[in-house]
Amino acid sequence: MAEPVEWRADGIPRSARFDDIYHTESGAAAQARHVFLGGCGLPAAWACAPQWRILETGFGFGLNFLTVWRAWRDDPQRARLLHFVSIEAHPVSREDLLRAALAYPELRPLAEVLAAQWHGLLPGFHRLAFDEGRVLLTLCIGDVQAMLRAQRFEADSLFLDGFSPQRNPAMWSPDTLKALSRFARRGTRLATWTIARAVCDALAQNGFALVKARGLPPKRDCLQGEFAPAWEPRRRAPEPQKVSPGRCVVIGAGLAGAAVASSLARRGWQVEVLDGADRPAAGASSLPAGLLAPHVSPDDALLSRLTRAGVRATWQQLEQQLVEGRDWRASGVLERRAEGDDRLPAHWCADGANESWHADAARLHAAGLPPDARALWHARAGWVVPARLIESWLAQPGITVRLGARVARIERGEAGTASCWTVRDAAGRPLAEADRVVVAAGFESGALASGMPLQPVRGQVDGGEIDAAMQLPEAPVNGDGHLIAGVPGPQGPMWFAGATFDRDSIDMQPRAADTDFNRERLARLLPLAAAQVSAQFEAGHTTPWTGVRCASADRRPLVGPLAPDDPEGIWLCTALGSRGLSFAALCAELLAARWHGEPLPLPARLAQALATERVVAQRLASAM
Repeated sequence: MAEPVEWRADGIPRSARFDDIYHTESGAAAQARHVFLGGCGLPAAWACAPQWRILETGFGFGLNFLTVWRAWRDDPQRARLLHFVSIEAHPVSREDLLRAALAYPELRPLAEVLAAQWHGLLPGFHRLAFDEGRVLLTLCIGDVQAMLRAQRFEADSLFLDGFSPQRNPAMWSPDTLKALSRFARRGTRLATWTIARAVCDALAQNGFALVKARGLPPKRDCLQGEFAPAWEPRRRAPEPQKVSPGRCVVIGAGLAGAAVASSLARRGWQVEVLDGADRPAAGASSLPAGLLAPHVSPDDALLSRLTRAGVRATWQQLEQQLVEGRDWRASGVLERRAEGDDRLPAHWCADGANESWHADAARLHAAGLPPDARALWHARAGWVVPARLIESWLAQPGITVRLGARVARIERGEAGTASCWTVRDAAGRPLAEADRVVVAAGFESGALASGMPLQPVRGQVDGGEIDAAMQLPEAPVNGDGHLIAGVPGPQGPMWFAGATFDRDSIDMQPRAADTDFNRERLARLLPLAAAQVSAQFEAGHTTPWTGVRCASADRRPLVGPLAPDDPEGIWLCTALGSRGLSFAALCAELLAARWHGEPLPLPARLAQALATERVVAQRLASAM
């Protein structure tokens, strides 16, 4: 549940948990400008920078973030990309978030945009994107030290906020401040409103040169600092060397490749996308309609947390780039579960931050199911036409697409040449040259990524037209198979059911046996809906679609360098399996973050679970 807020008669919000007010009586926006932006030399410090990374302790109502965002918008010399990472153990409600912004007319429009993404804030990381993905807010929900351990990047500015050291000592403890210092590089500036002696001593011991500055009334002083240790700091395991935007070749114009191209183009790269087909989204991404829904498990397992983050990342792209009802539908998804397999994490509830819960009788009735059927309802879910999302991603400035360009090999440039990489076709002709290469070619990635455990998985979906007499469920239903209804087609709305899983098969020919199999599964999943489309099956009036997915050995995507000891070499973003819509945007942002030393969109342990480096670790473990 959201953190309760007490509103005093003078409009100042107060926390009963910490017996303290959220901001000074002078106002949160004034404090943000004077203490935090002023204390870190912003906006002048970020002038013309490729990115600026701010780490904050204590998000509260987000007024520091909103003030920074407004300053960034107003600055013609703003950094190309603004990262704002904030830690908050007890997020407030959307209503209180908006109420806090009422006192600041210049921030209200931004607060409304923020509030629209203020949902599903379970413990963990939540990446929120604004201004076409150039303002990225990473909310870290949880204990401050745990969240700091889960993130890794070099901050350009540190905002130390939160309730007073007397009221919330854990936020200002020596261990917390030591952990914060690990995010600083030489020259990183720090600002806070407190001048508590213990805080000053701990910061000084961790390498910050501090000065007291004029405070914002009623406070006489505030604190400013710069990371300038007299010793050489010991760092955590380094990420690949940060690269400056240049030219990049992305191999593959499906979901993975288009998402990577989009993420890199937003960061200033000139991206050339190569694909051997005659159109984008010609492989598995040509699926006529796919499901976007999270995985749920009672222990909130790895896949559950990954898909939840992935759905959020894709959902933001859908809202900002596509037409709801035509290209996708935010309908929610009903998921049938077997007896005893419908458990949720113990701390989830229907009025909590989770957006999946047990389906009620009304949801079951709408799907034509009995009231005792076992099912979950995913509110933040729906169907998507993948080709429309790919088209939108590839239309961004900075991206060119070459079709009919099938890559056979990738060669490293010789020392002293202008380009690091040359990609060639089967006849040895050069197709493109670039500073970086990303392989995102689905199951065909295996030909360019020797040694990676990639497996083709053929699938078939069958569909048909919806006539006026049919009453199919408005929301998709999945479980053992799925049904998606109401997708706009050439002649009217369509329905689709499937899909099959044939491992190690790349046969693209439709199979009558697979059509029968999809019909049988639909009959088990939704008997009433199956009865309405049975005539189309019997008359042979259904239309099959086939495609080949790409899966890894552990069924998780592979994002990272092909050779772990060569981070400047070829990179992969592939093996999205049957969850391409859930993983593409998230994996692309993870790749971009690793290239540019940005804050991670996932906790470090989850990011490692997607990294190509795990393949080497798994092989070493199996050899022992």
